[in-house]
Amino acid sequence: MKSCTVALIVAAAMLFGCDSKSSSSDGGGKQTIGFVTNGVASFWTIAEAGAKAAGKDLGVQVEVRMPGKDGAGDQKRMIEELLAMQVDGIAVSPVDSENQLDILNDAAKRTKLVTHDSDAAKSDRLAFIGVDNYNAGRMCGQLVKEAIPDGGELMIFVGRIEQDNAKLRRQGVIDELLGRSHDPSRFDAPDVGVLEGGGYKILDTRTDAFDQANAKAQAEDALVKYPEIDCMVGLFAYNPPMIIEALRGAGKLGQIAIIGFDEDDATLQGIIDGHVHGTVVQNPYQYGYQSVQLLSELAKGKSDGVPADKFINVPARKILKDNVESFWTDLKKLLSAVPTSQPK
Repeated sequence: MKSCTVALIVAAAMLFGCDSKSSSSDGGGKQTIGFVTNGVASFWTIAEAGAKAAGKDLGVQVEVRMPGKDGAGDQKRMIEELLAMQVDGIAVSPVDSENQLDILNDAAKRTKLVTHDSDAAKSDRLAFIGVDNYNAGRMCGQLVKEAIPDGGELMIFVGRIEQDNAKLRRQGVIDELLGRSHDPSRFDAPDVGVLEGGGYKILDTRTDAFDQANAKAQAEDALVKYPEIDCMVGLFAYNPPMIIEALRGAGKLGQIAIIGFDEDDATLQGIIDGHVHGTVVQNPYQYGYQSVQLLSELAKGKSDGVPADKFINVPARKILKDNVESFWTDLKKLLSAVPTSQPK
């Protein structure tokens, strides 16, 4: 009798003993979605708030991971950690998509994978959520034209040129200023030297490996090497604030035009103060929200939210003196609604 009872218990355990994770995709348990950034910055604090807001609205557990200076290496470790947790989906902004195909494709085999902010079009990801970075770069170039309409000398500052978004963004700025045709496949390597056309001279592109101290040092060095520079363009969220600090330290704040990208508080305050002409903003809050929302649906077997071209466009916009305060007020409301793990 005892052996029969034990057998029944074992059979019941085998039949009903599935953990909640294995049944989460069909509604039997709480889903878990991983959201991986490409660094730590104010931009990603906003994206995290969007991801957490979607988690709250949809009843989804959201695991946010932000890599440090060892960008691609940190991302690999974080993705592997999330896969070991058997998450229902991962959204990642690849640091170096060309050299991360193995880990991205492995993730795509084991869970639902989307990219956001920066794409990896050659991978097996299901969709990309973000702006058209080439067009956003051209918008940035238009701001340069507004700030120094008679032409002049400028430099571009960006974290990593190997990132898909950085590469496209920078090229958009260059092509807009030099009056070139629309061609996202074009690429002027950073070591080609001075690029000139349309009255504008692009002296150099400086990278900082997502190191804010290095970003400031690069801006300071540029001021020494090119004392007659007319404009400085920062393409990652922290670049414009570091340019502001460098110019303030050199006593040149207000003398050299600053064009920004993204919505760091210091950049927005710089626009209000008249030190920054303008910035092109994405919508990192929606990157976070839509990534979690889409992955939750995909994990349930619903693919209606994926367009034929696998590109979910979240349009960029220009922020200038006339709309900066209303934009900033709306942004603060979004951030105050959802606590994040990173300081604002």
